[in-house]
Amino acid sequence: MLSSRYNGVFKKCSSSISSILFPRIFTFRPISIQTHPISPPSSSTTSPQSLVKKVCSHVIQSYHQHTHLRFSPLKLKLDIDVESLSHDQVITIVASLADEAGSVVALGFLDWAIGFSRFRYFMRLYIVAASCLISNENFERAHELMVHMVRNFAEVGRFNEAVSMVIEMHNQGLSPSTCTLNCILKIACEFGSVEYADYVFDEMSKRGVRPDCCSYVNMVVGYCKLRKISEVDKWLSRMIQRKFVVDNATCTMVMSLFCSVGNVNKAFGFFDKMMEMGFSPNLINFTCLVDGLCKRGNIKQAFELLEEMVKRGWKPNVYTHTTLIDGLCKKGWTEKAFRLFLKLVRSESYKPNEYTYTAMINGYCKEGKLNRAEMLLGRMREQGLVPNVDTYTTLIDGHCKSGNFERAYSLMDLMMIQGLTPNIYTYNAIISSLCKKGRFEEAYQLLEEGNEQGLQADKVTYTILMSASSKRNDTKEALTWLCKMTKAGFDHDMYTCNILIALFSRQKNMVDSEWWFEEAIKLGLVPTKETYTSMICGYCGLGNIKSAIKYFHQMNEHDCFPDSFTYGALISGLCKERKLEEAHKLYDAMIDKGLSPCEVTRVALCYEYCKNNYVKNAFKLLERLEEKLWIRTVKTLIRKLSSEGKVEMAALFFRKLLDKQQNVDRVSVAAFMTACYENDKKYQLVSVFSERLLLKESLDR
Repeated sequence: MLSSRYNGVFKKCSSSISSILFPRIFTFRPISIQTHPISPPSSSTTSPQSLVKKVCSHVIQSYHQHTHLRFSPLKLKLDIDVESLSHDQVITIVASLADEAGSVVALGFLDWAIGFSRFRYFMRLYIVAASCLISNENFERAHELMVHMVRNFAEVGRFNEAVSMVIEMHNQGLSPSTCTLNCILKIACEFGSVEYADYVFDEMSKRGVRPDCCSYVNMVVGYCKLRKISEVDKWLSRMIQRKFVVDNATCTMVMSLFCSVGNVNKAFGFFDKMMEMGFSPNLINFTCLVDGLCKRGNIKQAFELLEEMVKRGWKPNVYTHTTLIDGLCKKGWTEKAFRLFLKLVRSESYKPNEYTYTAMINGYCKEGKLNRAEMLLGRMREQGLVPNVDTYTTLIDGHCKSGNFERAYSLMDLMMIQGLTPNIYTYNAIISSLCKKGRFEEAYQLLEEGNEQGLQADKVTYTILMSASSKRNDTKEALTWLCKMTKAGFDHDMYTCNILIALFSRQKNMVDSEWWFEEAIKLGLVPTKETYTSMICGYCGLGNIKSAIKYFHQMNEHDCFPDSFTYGALISGLCKERKLEEAHKLYDAMIDKGLSPCEVTRVALCYEYCKNNYVKNAFKLLERLEEKLWIRTVKTLIRKLSSEGKVEMAALFFRKLLDKQQNVDRVSVAAFMTACYENDKKYQLVSVFSERLLLKESLDR
């Protein structure tokens, strides 16, 4: 609801402004125009009423000296002490000028007045000016003024108040228009008040405004900026129902949003629907889809789309090629990316830019081919391109991961010499690698140096340091970094909760693990497979299989699908509790789902069978493995059984191994032979297997 202080203004506006609002002013005779130089009014010796008259005269004289601007608002430069004018006097001057000299002159003064903050956010001034324009039936200017008011008030957080006033102006004779609605919606999107814009859209529609395509586009754009996909869907559906088609820029924004959350299919669905409705795509639209496919790893589809794009007459530019090169590099197909890069180098139309080089450098860094990455950096400079912060950060990250911190630091110095400031991503790259190498003090010192240079740690920085502390089982330090992160204004996410859940689970402190699990749920976070796997590992470590199974089932109920590590953790726990039948069922279920059990899981289950004299079950378990995995598992079992003196069982696996493999590694042979000598002097076994090994060697020759 509007403030009651405006009600009186509206009542007075329903009659003639000049005769009711300001009766004294409008009894004056028309102000004569002077041709001598303008003398600015002085407030020191004049009464308020006299000051108003002099200002009016001053403004009108300025207007008549700028006759070429009679049909547009004046840009007045008035030599007036703005502090000498009260709010009521400014209102009176606007109303008087509107009555005496017309809307253009009044708006010229208004434009001058709102150039000062004391009048800029004075709502009654806008209302009076708009009322004057309405009285003169200058509705177009009145709408422009209302939009101007909304924008100004949005700057100081009073957007809702200003919009409410615009809606109320309908009762004062200013019917809302589609153009005004669109302007308000656009301002709402700019200032992040999209939810209120939703209300405005409905309210103005009720008052007779017919939203057009632009109205719907504004709402779509606003919700895209807030990344509210469900709302974007809702407004797009409304648009489609009314046969409205988005413009190219909005199309790109919507598709980018869908692609950014991994929903490339949805982006294509929207694109196809727009095409059906007569949308004409441009190069940027196609490049956006190519980028989405590349980021999802669908490189083949990206190239197919490229072909379709060329068929439609669009020639891919450097940005399209850069997107493909980046996608190929992230897929690990660096040499294919380099061939495309060379094609771009030889092109007459487009040449690689700094982003293309950075993508290619990043590909080589990920493969550890740092010499080639450095070569590209040199080539880049030869081409007159200036490496940017991302280029250097990529190289620094590559050198750090290879352990060459000396080169990483020299690149950092080179950046600063060239006038580039390392950002938090640069520091994070070095800090992360230092922590992985165990050089924690050096990492902390580097962060301190960054802080001294005005650099603020981001959420990733704190997460890196929390993770490093967790891996060292330093609970106190991990929680300290969490507190610092919270004080810096960063909320917990599932990744930070996972770090602490994993830490406490490794320590078999399941009370604290449970607390952090519940805390994540309360925060509205969604547990991941890493979360559940940590909880399962923790409970299995304590021998609490019942709780571990509870989390395993809970995981499936929440559509969080276990991986081979999750299965492995639970199978190991079941083996320790000698629940071999359940472990075997779980093992089979894992393979049926296409997951490959890790060596620890394979050996753990087979070993438990052997330990309990169920060797046949162990062999049956191994039957489902590929030959390569079978051989690796059997070799490990031979060494493990031999080390524990279970020579007869080890011999069974050794025979099977010799039947399958031509050559047996020396470590497995040595482990078995040593066990034979040390346990009950199994010389006969040594003799039998030695003969078989010699026979194999002779056959190989």
